[in-house]
Amino acid sequence: MRIVFLGCTQFSEAILQHLIEIGAEIVGICSIPKSFKISYSSEEVVNYNYADLRPYSEQLGVPYFLVNSQSGCRMSDYADSLKKLNPDVMLVMGWYYMVNKSLRSVARLGAWGIHASLLPKYAGGAPLVWAMIEGQHETGVTLFRFKDGVDNGDIIAQKRIVIEEHDYIKDVYEKATQASKETLTQVLNAESVNFVPQDEDKIEIYPQRSPKDGEIDWDQSAKEIYDFIRAQSEPYPGAWTTIKGKKITIWKATIEEI
Repeated sequence: MRIVFLGCTQFSEAILQHLIEIGAEIVGICSIPKSFKISYSSEEVVNYNYADLRPYSEQLGVPYFLVNSQSGCRMSDYADSLKKLNPDVMLVMGWYYMVNKSLRSVARLGAWGIHASLLPKYAGGAPLVWAMIEGQHETGVTLFRFKDGVDNGDIIAQKRIVIEEHDYIKDVYEKATQASKETLTQVLNAESVNFVPQDEDKIEIYPQRSPKDGEIDWDQSAKEIYDFIRAQSEPYPGAWTTIKGKKITIWKATIEEI
């Protein structure tokens, strides 16, 4: 299966490395700079999980396409070049822009993505962070085919993961990455692919998060504050509070009985 790979995060890099290891046929790589413009922010957004994928295109000897809003270079500008690669599927693994229908149609089987939740739950932005903030004990990953809308496409495969009481976001991120590798290996090695439509009435769309959203609300319960802190610890900017006018970032916490 000929694959065009889209990604720009540490998750993207881990998945791309895995695909190379299992012998997947990567025919092109698309990425985004560490700082970029996006519709929901008036200022440039910083990708705190950024990974440079250009060396992999050089290693594989395949084209590298950089979507750079600062220079006015859009994904659609590469449509003709991507079509010439004759891809079977476009794998979107860690991406910040919508992939429109004209781009999805470049690949025979469309564009597939992995969302770090059990869709239709936690569609939208920062699904692992939101799941932890809301005290969930379980989440998962969903491989799905894109269509117009937010994470509302047909489901191809899902895998559950457990959120332990002592887990921080880095731990859950690693579990989600491993589950994603296993899911992709299973599907790419299968003789056929099934596409199961989502019940769109059940889709829960959550907003993106930014560093300013990490301010701790001390009026919450100890458990809610604990979950909030561990959901935004490294590699994210961290949960924070202000003491005597100084911003203090809190990376770890425990709950003690008094």
